[in-house]
Amino acid sequence: MLGEYRIEGRRAADIAASVERAVGSGELEPGQLLPPMRELAERLGVNPNTVAAAYRTLRERGVIETAGRRGSRVRSKPATTGREYVRVEVPEGVRDVAHGNPDPALLPSLAEAFAAAGRQADNHPVRYGEDAVEPELGRLARADLDADGVPDGPVMVTSGSLDAIERVLAAHLKPGDAVAVEDPGWGSVLDLAPALGLRTVGVGVDDEGPLPDDVRRALAGGARALIVTDRAQNPTGAAVTAARARALRSVLADHPETLLIEDDHGHRIVDLPLHPLAGVTRHWALVRSAAKAYGPDLRLAVLTGDAVTIDRVHGRQRLGPGWVSRLLQRAVVHLWTTGAVDAVAVSDAYRRRRDALISALRTRGVAAYGRSGMNVWIPVPDETGAVARLLHAGWAVAPGARFRLGAPPGIRITVSTLGPDDMDPLADAVASAVEPGPARRYV
Repeated sequence: MLGEYRIEGRRAADIAASVERAVGSGELEPGQLLPPMRELAERLGVNPNTVAAAYRTLRERGVIETAGRRGSRVRSKPATTGREYVRVEVPEGVRDVAHGNPDPALLPSLAEAFAAAGRQADNHPVRYGEDAVEPELGRLARADLDADGVPDGPVMVTSGSLDAIERVLAAHLKPGDAVAVEDPGWGSVLDLAPALGLRTVGVGVDDEGPLPDDVRRALAGGARALIVTDRAQNPTGAAVTAARARALRSVLADHPETLLIEDDHGHRIVDLPLHPLAGVTRHWALVRSAAKAYGPDLRLAVLTGDAVTIDRVHGRQRLGPGWVSRLLQRAVVHLWTTGAVDAVAVSDAYRRRRDALISALRTRGVAAYGRSGMNVWIPVPDETGAVARLLHAGWAVAPGARFRLGAPPGIRITVSTLGPDDMDPLADAVASAVEPGPARRYV
């Protein structure tokens, strides 16, 4: 079962450390089956409860996964590796369209925003024990949420979308619980859930969002949470339509104890309306990040949800970092109130770039998708070959493996820095790298 490697230790911590060392060194490979707890306990001369505690620690750290009677295995993607490492190194002279970043030319200058926040801090310094949310930011955020039909709920601030999602999951779920996630979907979420000791259940996606039948199967099969990207879904560009939202709310109504998490990171860069799902289940959360509209280094997201969820998340945040810098929050307020980003112009710029590339690919017999946001998803029969051929042709694209659980192969292209003169050469390269055939869905 373990080949030449022998797990050692008498205490739970030592046993867990022995397994973790072997995973890190490669002596225990991804997918490798670990001994049953009673068998290992007998071999080590310890109580089975000691081994059970060690395995529990390893699950919580995302090192192993347990599937009932099928036993415990080393995770195929341990949290220590991460999908961020499934990437293409971009040689000199190769155009990088894999990065997933916004167009720097569409980002605002931050100098005045932070200068204004600094002046405000000089006049009204923040002290321990004050509110964690800048009052004006909370007011503006809640007004935006109200306008988009998001149910009423407290507002708090986190250090980006992923921070919010992690905190909400940890507030309600325990290791071993299953989470329904989009497939293909955001690679960081696909890594985060197992790192928290959670099991991921993939649900298919089309241009209108998660497929209701897949969501129904996942929830009926025991998934306790569902994570949905409302707009600018990464990597496919899907955006939940009004009809799809009604269908998904109907599914959720049959499972009211589901924890619903909505990610609206496309806020202020997408010209499609929000169709929130919140309000059907007992516990829900919706998060909006500032990263795409104002820059990835602006680590701030607004989180709202039901009172219990926000209270739990806020309480845990208070015991850790305490709060997200009010200086940062005040800078965002300045950006919002001065109109530093023209949301209409930004969303139009990304839409024109996506549409131009998708159209150019279509004329060459290549199906591509990208209804919103800054990415285009292209199903391919041979992902590794397509990535390699495009790299040879001077284009670095993102391998679909970063975003998939069981979905078919594909590649992701970020259009944010592409100009009109880039579309035909890139489309030619993609068409040469991808074997043309019947249009393939990405679910």
